[in-house]
Amino acid sequence: MKFGDVLYIVAMILFAWITFAIVRGNFQRKFDEEGRRKDLIDEEESPPEG
Repeated sequence: MKFGDVLYIVAMILFAWITFAIVRGNFQRKFDEEGRRKDLIDEEESPPEG
């Protein structure tokens, strides 16, 4: 293999790894410790209206 081919393969592996890390981080921020979506949890502390 030529040096350019090896460099291309290394660049693709790094790109895939960095993309995976970003997606995993974004996914983990959307869920709490119990596996529930943070944006879909009702406010338990606030009393019901009415």
